[in-house]
Amino acid sequence: MENPKFQIKRSTNNQFYFVLRAKNGEIVLTASETYVSKQGCQDGISSVKVNAPYDSRYNRKDSVSQYSFNLEASNGKILGKSEMYTTRTGREDGISAVKRDAPNAPTEDLS
Repeated sequence: MENPKFQIKRSTNNQFYFVLRAKNGEIVLTASETYVSKQGCQDGISSVKVNAPYDSRYNRKDSVSQYSFNLEASNGKILGKSEMYTTRTGREDGISAVKRDAPNAPTEDLS
């Protein structure tokens, strides 16, 4: 994969969700919910693009040996969730990728 991008997909219950893939093809953010309509999913992507640059919108989570984050809107609504990382550094790298890539990432419709 050459460029980061959002991908719109369909879930098994025929609803829509998105993932954000980094330049290396890895998924760095997944929609926090499924959407009934494709437009709702596209609106979710737009919210990620608006909120991604702000460090205060990242809720960092720690457990015994795993680290993750949620990207939240200014009202606290969770927009996207990360994968689980084995180190804090890995999680911070994931956040950096979302901050860098999400605002200008194109959308690919795979639904």
